[in-house]
Amino acid sequence: MPHAETAGVEATPRTRLRWWTELPLILLVYACYSAGRLLARGDVSTAVDHGVAILDIEKALFLNAEHPLNRLFTREPWIGVPADFWYASLHYLVTPVLLVWLFRSRTLHYRAARTWLMTSTFIGLIGFTLLPTCPPRLLAESYGFVDTMAHYSSYGWWGGEASAPRGMGGMTNQYAAMPSLHVGWALWCGVILWRHGGTRLAKIAAIAYPLITTIVVMGTANHYFLDAAAGAAVMGVGLLLAPLVMRTADRVRARFGTAAAAVAPASGGTARTGSDATVAGSAAPVPVATADAPSPVVSGGCQTSAGERIPRQRDSRFGSGAEPSAAPQDAGDGSPAPAR
Repeated sequence: MPHAETAGVEATPRTRLRWWTELPLILLVYACYSAGRLLARGDVSTAVDHGVAILDIEKALFLNAEHPLNRLFTREPWIGVPADFWYASLHYLVTPVLLVWLFRSRTLHYRAARTWLMTSTFIGLIGFTLLPTCPPRLLAESYGFVDTMAHYSSYGWWGGEASAPRGMGGMTNQYAAMPSLHVGWALWCGVILWRHGGTRLAKIAAIAYPLITTIVVMGTANHYFLDAAAGAAVMGVGLLLAPLVMRTADRVRARFGTAAAAVAPASGGTARTGSDATVAGSAAPVPVATADAPSPVVSGGCQTSAGERIPRQRDSRFGSGAEPSAAPQDAGDGSPAPAR
């Protein structure tokens, strides 16, 4: 089979996906994402130590993009304010919109893309749990970072605690910085737009969206450069694991489906073989032809004279389409009919 046809077969979902099953699944994953961020708060001093260690590693590698970007965003409100809106909103808008668009317009590719996104998100939750990290904006003032969202809080709906609406900052885990799923999800969106967008504008957005998001998360002092790199790495691992996850899900679904079919009671009666075979759900027996008994006459249920045949009725004794030879037939009174 040609490669293109094989790819099409592999991309075709085994069962038709329905929005009323997909929506609860996506909401469940997002709930797990939010709950995982809350539960993986970790010890504050440990999170600060991890943040300082990341800064030390970046200095050793001569990576210091966060400081100049953060100073620029703080000094220029026309850059800092839109960046804060970008960070606080697009992460939660663009990704769902692309999921819905894939579901409606690129159905063959939806399941693989959705599985990739969900798998990578769960890997990110593991990172939040094992490596709670203090973002640059929460480090001591001596490290030289300014929380631009707190600095420009009068421009938006957020307060001084992350990007949550005012009064809801306590419902977020501000130490879930490693890896950056802002960058990871933006990279997923970029790949989807590049592969399935189909227009030049879509390809431009495919490059611009993850690139600008990476600059924004560093300029707003919400993530380190290594957080962004880890977010991209998580998406790469999720992409590799997505086929395995789909195959496992198919096997589980098939196993449970087979088990359900095996225990389901037969409906409408029991089918039998031989001359006692009946139609399921019907009390009337259906005669079955055997070697000793010829097939029943079609007009068996009609009130006809003995030997009478429906016009153009075929006789199975002479094969398909064959007419019977001129053979003496009973005249109906017990005496043989004259020869013709």
